[in-house]
Amino acid sequence: MTDVALEGVSYVYRQGSIRALEGIDLAIRSGERVAIIGQNGSGKTTLARHLNGLLRPTAGRVVVDGSDAAERTVAQLARSVGLVFQDPDRQIFSGSVRAEVAFGPRNVGARGSDLDERVATALQMVGLEAAAPVNPYDLGYSRRKLLVLASVLAMRTPVLVLDEPTTGQDARGVALVEAVVRSVVAEGRTVIAVSHDMRFVAETFERVVVMREGRVIIDGPPEDVFAEPQWPTLASSYLEPTYAATVGARLGLGSTPTDEAVVAALLATR
Repeated sequence: MTDVALEGVSYVYRQGSIRALEGIDLAIRSGERVAIIGQNGSGKTTLARHLNGLLRPTAGRVVVDGSDAAERTVAQLARSVGLVFQDPDRQIFSGSVRAEVAFGPRNVGARGSDLDERVATALQMVGLEAAAPVNPYDLGYSRRKLLVLASVLAMRTPVLVLDEPTTGQDARGVALVEAVVRSVVAEGRTVIAVSHDMRFVAETFERVVVMREGRVIIDGPPEDVFAEPQWPTLASSYLEPTYAATVGARLGLGSTPTDEAVVAALLATR
Protein backbone atom coordinates (compact mmCIF):
# COMPACT_ATOMS: atom_id res chain seq x y z
CA MET A 1 0.00 0.00 0.00
CA THR A 2 0.96 3.68 -0.18
CA ASP A 3 2.56 5.78 2.53
CA VAL A 4 2.63 9.57 2.22
CA ALA A 5 5.12 11.97 3.79
CA LEU A 6 5.91 15.66 3.73
CA GLU A 7 9.54 16.36 4.58
CA GLY A 8 10.36 19.96 5.45
CA VAL A 9 7.71 21.22 3.02
CA SER A 10 7.28 24.97 2.61
CA TYR A 11 5.18 26.73 0.01
CA VAL A 12 5.14 30.39 -0.97
CA TYR A 13 2.35 31.98 -3.03
CA ARG A 14 2.72 35.03 -5.24
CA GLN A 15 6.47 35.34 -5.47
CA GLY A 16 7.15 35.41 -1.77
CA SER A 17 4.27 37.50 -0.51
CA ILE A 18 2.33 34.68 1.20
CA ARG A 19 4.01 31.80 3.02
CA ALA A 20 1.26 29.18 3.10
CA LEU A 21 3.32 26.28 4.50
CA GLU A 22 6.40 26.48 6.69
CA GLY A 23 8.62 23.45 7.26
CA ILE A 24 5.90 20.80 7.42
CA ASP A 25 7.05 17.35 8.53
CA LEU A 26 4.19 14.87 8.41
CA ALA A 27 4.18 11.13 7.82
CA ILE A 28 0.95 9.24 7.14
CA ARG A 29 0.97 5.45 7.06
CA SER A 30 -1.08 3.23 4.78
CA GLY A 31 -4.56 2.63 6.16
CA GLU A 32 -4.67 5.64 8.49
CA ARG A 33 -7.67 7.94 8.93
CA VAL A 34 -6.23 11.44 9.33
CA ALA A 35 -8.14 14.71 9.67
CA ILE A 36 -6.49 18.10 9.13
CA ILE A 37 -8.11 21.03 10.92
CA GLY A 38 -7.40 24.72 11.48
CA GLN A 39 -8.77 28.17 10.75
CA ASN A 40 -9.23 29.44 7.20
CA GLY A 41 -5.83 30.31 5.79
CA SER A 42 -3.91 27.93 8.05
CA GLY A 43 -2.61 25.94 5.07
CA LYS A 44 -4.90 22.89 5.10
CA THR A 45 -5.99 22.94 1.46
CA THR A 46 -2.53 23.99 0.31
CA LEU A 47 -1.12 20.95 2.06
CA ALA A 48 -3.77 18.68 0.52
CA ARG A 49 -2.97 19.90 -2.99
CA HIS A 50 0.67 18.97 -2.54
CA LEU A 51 -0.29 15.34 -2.08
CA ASN A 52 -1.39 14.81 -5.70
CA GLY A 53 1.01 17.26 -7.33
CA LEU A 54 -1.39 20.14 -8.03
CA LEU A 55 1.07 22.25 -6.03
CA ARG A 56 4.81 21.63 -5.77
CA PRO A 57 6.87 22.60 -2.69
CA THR A 58 8.94 25.74 -2.67
CA ALA A 59 11.24 23.82 -0.33
CA GLY A 60 11.31 20.25 0.96
CA ARG A 61 9.68 17.30 -0.74
CA VAL A 62 6.54 15.19 -0.82
CA VAL A 63 7.06 11.43 -0.83
CA VAL A 64 4.34 9.12 -2.18
CA ASP A 65 4.87 5.38 -1.97
CA GLY A 66 8.59 5.82 -1.36
CA SER A 67 9.34 8.13 -4.30
CA ASP A 68 9.63 11.90 -4.62
CA ALA A 69 6.35 13.26 -6.01
CA ALA A 70 8.36 15.86 -7.94
CA GLU A 71 9.52 13.07 -10.26
CA ARG A 72 5.94 12.19 -11.23
CA THR A 73 3.34 14.07 -13.24
CA VAL A 74 -0.08 14.95 -11.84
CA ALA A 75 -1.57 12.24 -14.08
CA GLN A 76 0.83 9.66 -12.66
CA LEU A 77 0.14 10.75 -9.08
CA ALA A 78 -3.61 10.49 -9.76
CA ARG A 79 -3.20 6.72 -9.80
CA SER A 80 -2.01 6.85 -6.18
CA VAL A 81 -3.75 9.88 -4.64
CA GLY A 82 -7.36 10.85 -5.37
CA LEU A 83 -8.35 14.38 -4.37
CA VAL A 84 -11.98 15.48 -3.90
CA PHE A 85 -12.18 19.28 -4.11
CA GLN A 86 -14.15 21.39 -1.68
CA ASP A 87 -16.10 22.95 -4.59
CA PRO A 88 -17.68 20.15 -6.66
CA ASP A 89 -18.22 22.44 -9.64
CA ARG A 90 -14.45 22.61 -10.15
CA GLN A 91 -14.41 18.88 -10.93
CA ILE A 92 -17.66 18.21 -12.79
CA PHE A 93 -17.68 18.45 -16.58
CA SER A 94 -19.56 15.42 -17.99
CA GLY A 95 -23.11 15.27 -19.33
CA SER A 96 -24.37 12.56 -16.99
CA VAL A 97 -23.68 11.29 -13.51
CA ARG A 98 -22.55 7.93 -14.86
CA ALA A 99 -20.17 9.49 -17.39
CA GLU A 100 -18.69 11.67 -14.66
CA VAL A 101 -17.95 8.71 -12.42
CA ALA A 102 -16.61 6.63 -15.33
CA PHE A 103 -14.13 9.26 -16.52
CA GLY A 104 -11.44 8.76 -13.87
CA PRO A 105 -11.29 4.96 -13.82
CA ARG A 106 -11.35 4.85 -17.62
CA ASN A 107 -8.31 7.14 -17.67
CA VAL A 108 -6.41 4.72 -15.43
CA GLY A 109 -7.23 1.76 -17.65
CA ALA A 110 -10.55 0.33 -16.43
CA ARG A 111 -12.66 -1.14 -19.21
CA GLY A 112 -15.73 -3.32 -19.76
CA SER A 113 -17.20 -5.10 -16.76
CA ASP A 114 -14.46 -3.74 -14.48
CA LEU A 115 -15.40 -0.17 -15.36
CA ASP A 116 -19.11 -0.90 -14.99
CA GLU A 117 -18.58 -2.46 -11.56
CA ARG A 118 -16.45 0.44 -10.34
CA VAL A 119 -19.07 2.97 -11.40
CA ALA A 120 -21.99 1.01 -9.93
CA THR A 121 -20.19 0.45 -6.62
CA ALA A 122 -19.14 4.09 -6.26
CA LEU A 123 -22.65 5.36 -6.99
CA GLN A 124 -24.12 2.91 -4.50
CA MET A 125 -21.68 4.03 -1.80
CA VAL A 126 -22.89 7.63 -2.06
CA GLY A 127 -26.57 6.83 -2.69
CA LEU A 128 -26.72 8.08 -6.29
CA GLU A 129 -27.55 4.85 -8.15
CA ALA A 130 -30.90 6.18 -9.37
CA ALA A 131 -29.30 9.40 -10.62
CA ALA A 132 -26.91 7.69 -13.07
CA PRO A 133 -28.53 9.15 -16.25
CA VAL A 134 -29.10 12.62 -14.76
CA ASN A 135 -27.11 15.71 -15.80
CA PRO A 136 -24.86 16.54 -12.82
CA TYR A 137 -26.03 20.15 -12.81
CA ASP A 138 -29.58 19.01 -12.24
CA LEU A 139 -28.43 17.75 -8.83
CA GLY A 140 -28.37 19.99 -5.77
CA TYR A 141 -25.09 21.16 -4.26
CA SER A 142 -24.89 18.45 -1.62
CA ARG A 143 -25.51 15.69 -4.17
CA ARG A 144 -22.93 17.18 -6.53
CA LYS A 145 -20.42 16.90 -3.70
CA LEU A 146 -21.34 13.24 -3.30
CA LEU A 147 -20.97 12.82 -7.07
CA VAL A 148 -17.37 14.05 -7.13
CA LEU A 149 -16.67 11.79 -4.16
CA ALA A 150 -18.02 8.87 -6.21
CA SER A 151 -15.91 9.88 -9.22
CA VAL A 152 -12.74 9.62 -7.16
CA LEU A 153 -13.87 6.49 -5.31
CA ALA A 154 -14.26 4.74 -8.65
CA MET A 155 -10.55 5.23 -9.34
CA ARG A 156 -9.75 3.14 -6.23
CA THR A 157 -6.61 5.03 -5.39
CA PRO A 158 -4.57 3.86 -2.39
CA VAL A 159 -4.90 7.36 -0.87
CA LEU A 160 -8.15 9.37 -0.77
CA VAL A 161 -7.98 13.08 0.11
CA LEU A 162 -11.24 14.88 0.96
CA ASP A 163 -11.47 18.66 1.21
CA GLU A 164 -14.44 19.66 3.41
CA PRO A 165 -16.50 16.58 2.48
CA THR A 166 -19.43 17.30 4.84
CA THR A 167 -20.02 20.93 3.86
CA GLY A 168 -23.63 21.34 2.73
CA GLN A 169 -24.60 17.81 3.78
CA ASP A 170 -27.57 16.95 5.95
CA ALA A 171 -27.38 14.17 8.55
CA ARG A 172 -27.91 11.50 5.90
CA GLY A 173 -25.14 12.93 3.73
CA VAL A 174 -22.70 13.11 6.63
CA ALA A 175 -23.53 9.50 7.50
CA LEU A 176 -22.80 8.48 3.91
CA VAL A 177 -19.42 10.24 3.99
CA GLU A 178 -18.57 8.61 7.34
CA ALA A 179 -19.49 5.20 5.91
CA VAL A 180 -17.31 5.83 2.86
CA VAL A 181 -14.32 6.72 5.04
CA ARG A 182 -14.71 3.57 7.13
CA SER A 183 -15.23 1.37 4.06
CA VAL A 184 -12.14 2.71 2.29
CA VAL A 185 -9.95 2.28 5.36
CA ALA A 186 -11.32 -1.25 5.93
CA GLU A 187 -9.84 -2.08 2.52
CA GLY A 188 -6.42 -0.97 3.74
CA ARG A 189 -6.45 2.37 1.97
CA THR A 190 -5.70 5.77 3.48
CA VAL A 191 -8.13 8.66 4.01
CA ILE A 192 -7.00 12.22 4.67
CA ALA A 193 -9.70 14.84 5.21
CA VAL A 194 -9.60 18.62 5.58
CA SER A 195 -12.58 19.64 7.68
CA HIS A 196 -14.18 22.31 9.84
CA ASP A 197 -16.73 19.79 11.15
CA MET A 198 -15.32 18.92 14.56
CA ARG A 199 -17.94 16.29 15.34
CA PHE A 200 -17.25 14.51 12.04
CA VAL A 201 -13.52 14.68 12.77
CA ALA A 202 -13.79 13.39 16.34
CA GLU A 203 -16.14 10.54 15.49
CA THR A 204 -14.60 9.37 12.21
CA PHE A 205 -10.82 9.80 12.38
CA GLU A 206 -8.15 8.15 14.47
CA ARG A 207 -5.63 10.97 14.11
CA VAL A 208 -6.08 14.74 14.03
CA VAL A 209 -3.52 17.24 12.74
CA VAL A 210 -4.09 20.86 13.80
CA MET A 211 -2.57 23.65 11.69
CA ARG A 212 -1.93 27.32 12.36
CA GLU A 213 -0.19 29.78 10.03
CA GLY A 214 1.22 27.05 7.82
CA ARG A 215 2.61 24.89 10.63
CA VAL A 216 1.47 21.78 12.48
CA ILE A 217 0.81 22.68 16.12
CA ILE A 218 -0.90 19.48 17.39
CA ASP A 219 -0.83 15.93 16.04
CA GLY A 220 -2.51 13.09 17.87
CA PRO A 221 -5.62 11.00 18.47
CA PRO A 222 -8.90 12.92 18.87
CA GLU A 223 -9.19 12.03 22.55
CA ASP A 224 -5.92 13.93 23.13
CA VAL A 225 -6.42 16.75 20.63
CA PHE A 226 -9.86 17.67 22.01
CA ALA A 227 -8.94 17.13 25.68
CA GLU A 228 -9.30 20.16 27.96
CA PRO A 229 -5.54 20.88 28.27
CA GLN A 230 -5.45 21.51 24.52
CA TRP A 231 -8.36 23.95 24.43
CA PRO A 232 -6.15 27.09 24.62
CA THR A 233 -4.03 25.80 21.72
CA LEU A 234 -7.15 25.03 19.69
CA ALA A 235 -8.47 28.51 20.45
CA SER A 236 -5.25 29.99 19.04
CA SER A 237 -6.32 28.55 15.68
CA TYR A 238 -9.94 29.70 16.21
CA LEU A 239 -11.14 26.17 16.85
CA GLU A 240 -13.47 24.97 19.58
CA PRO A 241 -13.63 21.51 21.15
CA THR A 242 -16.56 19.36 20.18
CA TYR A 243 -19.72 19.59 22.26
CA ALA A 244 -19.06 16.01 23.37
CA ALA A 245 -15.59 17.02 24.59
CA THR A 246 -17.03 19.92 26.58
CA VAL A 247 -19.72 17.75 28.17
CA GLY A 248 -17.24 14.93 28.75
CA ALA A 249 -14.85 17.26 30.56
CA ARG A 250 -17.59 18.54 32.84
CA LEU A 251 -18.79 15.01 33.66
CA GLY A 252 -15.35 13.49 34.00
CA LEU A 253 -15.84 11.22 30.97
CA GLY A 254 -12.91 12.36 28.84
CA SER A 255 -12.99 14.17 25.51
CA THR A 256 -14.74 11.53 23.38
CA PRO A 257 -17.56 10.11 25.52
CA THR A 258 -20.20 7.86 24.00
CA ASP A 259 -23.83 8.95 24.04
CA GLU A 260 -24.58 6.07 26.41
CA ALA A 261 -21.89 7.20 28.86
CA VAL A 262 -23.22 10.78 28.86
CA VAL A 263 -26.80 9.61 29.50
CA ALA A 264 -25.65 7.33 32.31
CA ALA A 265 -23.63 10.11 33.94
CA LEU A 266 -26.54 12.56 33.74
CA LEU A 267 -28.92 10.02 35.25
CA ALA A 268 -26.46 9.39 38.06
CA THR A 269 -26.56 13.07 39.02
CA ARG A 270 -30.32 13.11 39.47
